[in-house]
Amino acid sequence: MTIAESMMDLPWLTPAREAFCSQLISGQQGHAYLLGIHQGYGGMQLANTLAQASLCMAPRANGACGVCKSCQLFIAGNHPDCYQLEADGNQIKVDQVRELCQKLTATAQQGGRRVAVIKNCERLNTAAANALLKTLEEPGRETLLLLQSDTPSRLMATISSRCQRLHCQLPSREAVQEWLAAQFNLTSDVTWCLPVVGGPVDLLTALNDGRYEGLIGLRKAWVQSLSSGHLCANLTNIDEKQVSDALKVLYVVLRQKLVKQKNADALINIKITKFAAKVMETYHSLSMMPNVNFMAVFQAFILEYQSLTTS
Repeated sequence: MTIAESMMDLPWLTPAREAFCSQLISGQQGHAYLLGIHQGYGGMQLANTLAQASLCMAPRANGACGVCKSCQLFIAGNHPDCYQLEADGNQIKVDQVRELCQKLTATAQQGGRRVAVIKNCERLNTAAANALLKTLEEPGRETLLLLQSDTPSRLMATISSRCQRLHCQLPSREAVQEWLAAQFNLTSDVTWCLPVVGGPVDLLTALNDGRYEGLIGLRKAWVQSLSSGHLCANLTNIDEKQVSDALKVLYVVLRQKLVKQKNADALINIKITKFAAKVMETYHSLSMMPNVNFMAVFQAFILEYQSLTTS
């Protein structure tokens, strides 16, 4: 199956793919596109699909042909005129961008376009973003840049303003549940954990590799712990890799409580909203918190919740 064919499994991306291919076939495509679509919703699949279509010798209305020499090179992962760039650690650094821009000035080995796919472009540091600006302003003939971003709001305005956007209407939870049910044998609604895993693509992976069952366990553990005021056993036995999931599940549990008790005391709900934000701040600070006793952090959260809801 080609990348273009695999995109058929993500129906919410079809309009964006077809709009791009229409521009491509008519010769009206831009030189840079910002794909503000989370990877969990297929952001990188879309970027790669558009890259393949751009390099294809006979692109179609719904994507690449999948059979020409260029497509075969792309599918094999060694197309000489396609460049992939992603963060080195937590950032995309200036030397990486300079090397990419230098490659884009070379003559295309297959005689067509040169295409760059930048994953999580919001991770460009300031120097890297400034280095990319010149190429965005003067990309050169037959050059295409595809910038994928999980959080496009974090991207420098000077970068986003120089890129075209492809509209993509993300699916409702009902549509996600329906799509998942077509891929996996479901017995209940699993979309509650979309904020934890990132999107339906990640959720399908979680269902297949057993991670989802672990998330269910974490949800039950937090509900029990918040109710009793004591850290239950399932939260004391998690390993370091599960800490991120545990914090995001706690956030979801708190948000669900707000929905269920929307008619409750307004002041308490405001406090819980701020508390949920604090949980997410802790999650985002994980990489800056080495050697932290997370069991103590979890217990402190439980005590704080008890204080908020009983005062």
